[in-house]
Amino acid sequence: STGIPTSICFGFLHSLLSVMELQQPQLMAVAFDLELPTFRHEADHTYKADRVETPEDFLPDLKKLQQLLTALNLQVITSAGYEADDVLATLAHRGSEAGYQVKIVTGDRDLFQLVDSQKQVTVLYLDRNLIKGASTATTTEFGPEEVEKKLEIQPAQVVDYKALCGDKSDNIPGVKGIGEKSAVKLLREYGSLEGIYQNLDQIKGATQKKLAAGKEDAQHSRYLAQLKFDAPLELGLEACRLQGFDAAKLKPLLEKLEMKKFLRQVDHLQQQFGGKLIEETDSSAEWEEDEQLWFFSPEDTQKEQSRASTQTTPQIIDTPQKLTELVEQLQRYTDTPVAWDTETTALKPRQAKLVGIGCCWGESPRDVAYIPIGHTNGSNFASALETLRPLLESSNYPKVLQNAKFDRLVFWHQGVNLRGIVFDPMLASYVLHPERNHNLGELARRYYLPEIELKSYKDLEIPKGETIAELDIETTAAYCGMDAYVTFRLVPEIQAELAEIPALHKLFQDVEMPLESVLAEMEYWGIRIDTGYLEALSQQLEEKLQGIEQTAFQQAGEKFNLGSPKQLSELLFNQLDLDRRKSRKTKTGYSTDHATLEKLRGDHPVVDAVLEYRTLAKLKSTYVDALPGLVDAETQRIYTDFNQAVTTTGRL
Repeated sequence: STGIPTSICFGFLHSLLSVMELQQPQLMAVAFDLELPTFRHEADHTYKADRVETPEDFLPDLKKLQQLLTALNLQVITSAGYEADDVLATLAHRGSEAGYQVKIVTGDRDLFQLVDSQKQVTVLYLDRNLIKGASTATTTEFGPEEVEKKLEIQPAQVVDYKALCGDKSDNIPGVKGIGEKSAVKLLREYGSLEGIYQNLDQIKGATQKKLAAGKEDAQHSRYLAQLKFDAPLELGLEACRLQGFDAAKLKPLLEKLEMKKFLRQVDHLQQQFGGKLIEETDSSAEWEEDEQLWFFSPEDTQKEQSRASTQTTPQIIDTPQKLTELVEQLQRYTDTPVAWDTETTALKPRQAKLVGIGCCWGESPRDVAYIPIGHTNGSNFASALETLRPLLESSNYPKVLQNAKFDRLVFWHQGVNLRGIVFDPMLASYVLHPERNHNLGELARRYYLPEIELKSYKDLEIPKGETIAELDIETTAAYCGMDAYVTFRLVPEIQAELAEIPALHKLFQDVEMPLESVLAEMEYWGIRIDTGYLEALSQQLEEKLQGIEQTAFQQAGEKFNLGSPKQLSELLFNQLDLDRRKSRKTKTGYSTDHATLEKLRGDHPVVDAVLEYRTLAKLKSTYVDALPGLVDAETQRIYTDFNQAVTTTGRL
């Protein structure tokens, strides 16, 4: 190792690529702060004075990042006397004026003030901190509606919001005694800082006194919070157009930074950054003749060899002799894992019948085998499981499986307790890229396995009412074999990526992989349900709901549908004239969601009745009435499916 800090470089580039793949930008620039005072520091010497001092190892990594971005031919933009946010605001303004749709990638809510639907400016808000070396940044796009939902104010009010309640992280004082809730309330009522002070005589009590005393601080804070649209920039928008990069300059830097993953993906990076691939030809290259390809030109031969190298030719194991030879072959792999895959008649392991088993033990497309177990036609080898059992149930033989939990359960229902699973590409991808798709085809594309075209289940064109068991063995073998082959090929690629981020590697090894077997066991055994008790509870809840409904009618002075948001809105805000400021306007009237009703709690007895009614009605419909319908008639248990690789937050 060179000892050069690279965590920021890796995390930033990884996150940048994730955003680029989703957004497909035409122009791009990256703004940085300078180590110089800005006009804000000149206006207020305490501005950002309490910020924690930048760690020593951060600055060298930041400089390496700027070198990396420059090598990628991205514009790295700074402006003396201005902050990076001002640079972004200026670029956004220029881009909008030029007719571009502008998306600002940031983890700073200060940029929410730039969001404008008419100007086509949105913010891609980073949910992870890049400087922590996260493998990828999950982004949420904020338009005006999202900003208002998040902050309870409109984007145009963000600056005035900071003028009122300040910002401790930047040492923006705000008005002394005015907190976030008060600021929101004032802005929702009077629209702006100017509107608040124009109507100061209408504001009563302590709030009026605080605002009057803090007017100068409010104006000063507004000046500090307002981003500039006119930061002096030395280049125009066209200079930010993605046009590719000089690979000869990029590769040495990637090598120096030990960013091996990206070194293997330079061609893909070139395409991502708007460049064109240059085909390298060498007339003196020696061509290794293949007896099937000798009549092709060198160029065609290369293409055919590449294509042939990724078409698996599974050995079909349909005799005891072939199975014995396969087992002897697989028993050699005690240090390196073998990839396994199953084909079944259904997606639910409890209902699925095992059709066949595939495995791959090497990088050659010939290192693949398929064992037909339950095909409708052809020569099956149903007793093969007993011969395979010592391999499958031993931890001495490491295994990799895509979506291992499914295959574990399939084997479990066949009486085989699968052991020795050391890697699952789906779970590893989830740890690295929680916001992405983790199916095998997507992973093959993401990790640039050459010329691999995975067939989906739909591509098999199985007639309606039939299953994969009705397909001929050769077709199924090719389908299953390719899945096993791709799974095997993915392992070193994803392992290398995980190794570059120790925290995520530890999460994968210590949490996600051990959890897989726990969830599988939970799914296998299911949860026993007392249906008799739930039926009795349902009746009790129904009686209680009817009682609450009658009480609500009496409190409201009329009958209405407690489950209708429209009728409830009409009752609360028009007939009972409750405080509309505690709600928000929607297309159909004022909102009566849970948050609104909680704010209205105590303002009128009917609100409490509706809240209780909703709670019990949801309990009854979602759980008490729904669960009995999911019970297996034979075992009286519910068998659920715990999806481990869906949410970006890590929830099941």
